[in-house]
Amino acid sequence: MHHSAVVILNYNTRSLLEELLPKVIEHSPDSHIVLADNASTDGSAEFISGQFPNVQLIKIPSNLGFAGGYNYALKQVQAKYYVLLNSDVETSPNWLNPLINHLENNDNTAAVQPKIKDYYRRDYFEYAGACGGFIDKFGFPFCRGRIFGNIEKDTGQYNSNIPIFWATGAALCIRSKVWEEAGGLDEMFFAHMEEIDLCWRIHNMGHQIYCLPESTVYHMGGGTLSNLNPRKTFLNFRNGLYMLHKNVPQNSRNKIIFIRKALDGLAAILFLFTGKASHVRQIYKAHIAFEKTKHLLAVSDSKLPTSGVLNKSLAKEYFLFGRKVFSSLRIYIIK
Repeated sequence: MHHSAVVILNYNTRSLLEELLPKVIEHSPDSHIVLADNASTDGSAEFISGQFPNVQLIKIPSNLGFAGGYNYALKQVQAKYYVLLNSDVETSPNWLNPLINHLENNDNTAAVQPKIKDYYRRDYFEYAGACGGFIDKFGFPFCRGRIFGNIEKDTGQYNSNIPIFWATGAALCIRSKVWEEAGGLDEMFFAHMEEIDLCWRIHNMGHQIYCLPESTVYHMGGGTLSNLNPRKTFLNFRNGLYMLHKNVPQNSRNKIIFIRKALDGLAAILFLFTGKASHVRQIYKAHIAFEKTKHLLAVSDSKLPTSGVLNKSLAKEYFLFGRKVFSSLRIYIIK
């Protein structure tokens, strides 16, 4: 068994692997490196086997998405700690040691993430994770450093290690034992928000999740599916409802989902008035898909987490009161 394994899930991003994989190998000298290929058609697998023989190559027979791909791959990896790393992430020197050391010294912490900064704007946080993930009472995720589309410049304002609600799937370090006990990622999600669902289940198991800003990586974002792609809108809105249906306590589930759907409707109006009509249809399709498939979800006897939750409507705070940076919301977040 390896002490830690960095597992990169790849789908048709050979050019990114050519650029970024050598840095992952250089910056992770004590870890086993794994490339899990989600049935790419761009020669990614052949490139890895030819150029990086010391990288374990796992060939997934079909594109199983983020959730299914990692579930498939990690069954073939033996390590105390799994590090899920996007193929469009640039690591930095010594990025991994703070993550592993924290888990080694804090038994109740199940998962950690580094600070996520923008690959293209190096002094800004990056959308998918920033400096730790949080959630509001209606299931809208946001980050320390990113609320909706407002991304803050990193001036060191969030450099403290803190417990968070969710850690980004772009660079997630997790105990393999907890991963297995939680059942991995829910493959109903396919891609997007499945890491938040996993983190909610981890909270229900009594564990903590941390962001450790002393570790930094740089994320391109949209390496597999662009933010402009309507398919991404469909997955985000459907999976947001999936997550609520699975994890909100039964006595308040229907009410929360009803309000969330209404807020989704307002989001659709915003898309319409900003010239993104194709995304409006995706929200409608997401709601229909949720109603048709929600009976297939594994609903847990869950509870509301006691940390990392904004006990208010994020949309109301952002659009009505203009609270667009994390520091303006902190007093409302359950510690």
